[in-house]
Amino acid sequence: MRRRFFVDEVRNGEAELAGDDAKHLTKVLRVEVGQRYEISDNRNVYLAEIETARKERVVFRTVEKMPEQPVPPRLVLCAALIKFDHFEWMIEKATELGVTEIVPVETIRSERGLERAAHKRLDRWQRIALEASQQSRRAFLPVVHEAQRLREVLALPASRRYALDEKPGAPLLARSLAGTGEAAILVGPEGGWTEDERGSFISAAWAPVSLGSLILRAETAAIAALVIVSSLN
Repeated sequence: MRRRFFVDEVRNGEAELAGDDAKHLTKVLRVEVGQRYEISDNRNVYLAEIETARKERVVFRTVEKMPEQPVPPRLVLCAALIKFDHFEWMIEKATELGVTEIVPVETIRSERGLERAAHKRLDRWQRIALEASQQSRRAFLPVVHEAQRLREVLALPASRRYALDEKPGAPLLARSLAGTGEAAILVGPEGGWTEDERGSFISAAWAPVSLGSLILRAETAAIAALVIVSSLN
């Protein structure tokens, strides 16, 4: 199966990668002129042949446009900020599972200082999503947003909105799913939701749901929820 790479644009049948991206292809993957790969400009996917492969510049010449890729249903992961190594693992795996948007969420029990540091991490998080998209052969990149406060996230429009809640009594997510199409999943911090936060997402018509009796790490809960929702779409 051919590898797939994302490019900024395809113009007059050509696309280019430069800098570190080109170095990865030439030094690590050792691509050569004449080899064929798939490229995506985040709109269309093309079969392309390498025309130039230098240390910091790789040029593709498109051979043909691949069949239209179906646009997946919008699936948004709104995840409370947690330790960055765990958060970045979550971005990678959520991307592999087809999430279309990732929204970092500032909550009361998020570790102090993560909110400020998150704004400096956005480029890195987008890079992680790019690499995971190429690895999993996605046709479209997910959008990784700036960190937002919970009250801003609760206004996010989606036909189905679920908030993972560890409080006893919440119905199971798998039994609460209604219909198919776009969905948003809200995942709390490691310390759980405060009562005020719980009241705010219920008031904003986010359905509280559970993943069962076991207490999962925040990043594990996020991935488990994505698998359940996407499998029924």
